[in-house]
Amino acid sequence: MSDPLFWLALSLLLLAVSLTTVLLVAVPTLRELGRAARSAEKLFDTLDRHLPPTLEAIRLTGLEIGELTDDMTAGVRSASQVVKQVEESITVARQQAQTLHTGTRSAWVGLRAAWQTWLNQPENRSRRPAPRPKKLGHQRSALAPSHQITSGPPPTPTPPPQEPQGESSAIVDPWLP
Repeated sequence: MSDPLFWLALSLLLLAVSLTTVLLVAVPTLRELGRAARSAEKLFDTLDRHLPPTLEAIRLTGLEIGELTDDMTAGVRSASQVVKQVEESITVARQQAQTLHTGTRSAWVGLRAAWQTWLNQPENRSRRPAPRPKKLGHQRSALAPSHQITSGPPPTPTPPPQEPQGESSAIVDPWLP
């Protein structure tokens, strides 16, 4: 066993078997790598065809979304202005309704007072004005009103004399002649 030629031959035989085994295993692996390369090439071609239009569509969609956002912002601003105008209109309408209510109430109270006054006038009273007192130079009459401003409460009117029971029950206004 010391023959070097024997060891050389054995080494070459083992090398040949190893290379054969590697080639037998490498051939199917290289075929699969070829198929994977063709499949990757097809994928890259498909991406090359479809990706740029898709990216362009995504970019345009982003621009359209930006425009829609601007339009929505403008619409919201416009709607808020309309709401403010409606609130102002409602406030003005309330003020006008309050004014109308006050005016109507005042007119109604005035009409009611006029009606009551008209109903309470005595039947036998004439429509002639009361005679005026004669002026005596610069003297004031006791019946003439004073034009001086006084502080304090106004004078209270004296009530009219009471009529006896059984006579006319009409109410007499002490301020009318």
